[in-house]
Amino acid sequence: MASSITPEQMAKSGTEHGHQTALFIWAAQNFDKYPQLRYMFAIPNGGQRHAAVAGKLKAEGVKAGVPDIFLAVPIRKGEYHQCGLFIELKIGRNTATEEQKQWLKMLNQSNYTAIVCHGWEQARDIILEYLK
Repeated sequence: MASSITPEQMAKSGTEHGHQTALFIWAAQNFDKYPQLRYMFAIPNGGQRHAAVAGKLKAEGVKAGVPDIFLAVPIRKGEYHQCGLFIELKIGRNTATEEQKQWLKMLNQSNYTAIVCHGWEQARDIILEYLK
């Protein structure tokens, strides 16, 4: 990931990979302003893989439906407490699968914020709102 590439340039691919990479470029560019972004990471549970790699990941505990991104920063605002932020990133007309909806529901019921975002810019906006 070249530092001279902007999030907007990366997202022009129109792929989920491009948008997720754009989000992480934006995060890296904003570590000084939002140091909590250092604790955001990708969860490698999606994408097309060779059967052997998919088998190894499944054996290691990768589960279908788990959101793509986690910001491991708990927040407390008065009585309101969230353990962290999960983001399921979608592009275009893609929607959450039933497995993803189940995970999102369970996570939201367990004091996490778990949300579907369409594109890196919406994900960025949700992260900034979460960190306020």
